Amino acid sequence: MPAANQMCVLIVDDQMSMRGITRNALHQLGITKTFEARDGNDALRQLDGVNLILSDWNMPDMDGLTLLRTVRSRPATRSMPFIMCTGNASSDFVQSAIKAGVNNYIVKPFDFNTFKKRIEQVTGALTQ
Repeated sequence: MPAANQMCVLIVDDQMSMRGITRNALHQLGITKTFEARDGNDALRQLDGVNLILSDWNMPDMDGLTLLRTVRSRPATRSMPFIMCTGNASSDFVQSAIKAGVNNYIVKPFDFNTFKKRIEQVTGALTQ
C-alpha cells in the first residue's frame, strides 16, 4: 500500500454526515485523497485509482454487500481492499460479508483508534 498521503479511498455511504465523519477520520490518518459515493451504483463509476473502499451496508439502490460482490466479480477490482462500515454487528451479517470477500469490518459508531486499527490491518502501517 502507498503512504497515507498517496492513498485514495472511496467512501460509500448514503448519509452525507457519515461520509463527512469518515472523511475527517481519514484526514487525521493523513489520507486526504478521497472520493465519495452515495450508493453502490455511484461507487462503481468511481473505482479508477482507488486503493481502498470503505462502504456502508444499508443503502438504497445497491447495498454494500452487492457492491462487494460486484467488486469481487470483476478482474480489475477483484483484489481491491474493501472494508464494510456498518451499524449492524450481527454475526450473520459479518459472515455474509466474509463469504463475499470483505477484508475487514468496522461497526458504527466507531472510535478513531478502532478505525485506524481496522484500516492498518488491511493496508499495513500507515506512514506519512
